[in-house]
Amino acid sequence: MFQDWKIKIKDNPQVSPHLLWDVDKSKIDWEKMKVFVVERVIERGDENDYYAIFLLYGGPEGVREIVKKAVFNDPKDEALARVLFDLKKKDLECYKRRLLRKKRLGC
Repeated sequence: MFQDWKIKIKDNPQVSPHLLWDVDKSKIDWEKMKVFVVERVIERGDENDYYAIFLLYGGPEGVREIVKKAVFNDPKDEALARVLFDLKKKDLECYKRRLLRKKRLGC
């Protein structure tokens, strides 16, 4: 889906400010907050936001590794992330946590 990402990042895309409305942009540590930023882009971002995180985090493969650590509250966001980055449920930490929680609760 993002085959042209190397061409698109030449425009130096930026993550949309509305995605990080609750963060002081002057103090944001893009590396420490990478999981949070990627979650927000998947939840509410547009195509340019994806190109921006590719630029920040090493292309689709770098973002794919971050997605594995993300926690998605909405199953639709989780499904979108799996499709976009060709992941299986078992690849996602949030899926593993859900299984453990169900096991502990006896569900």
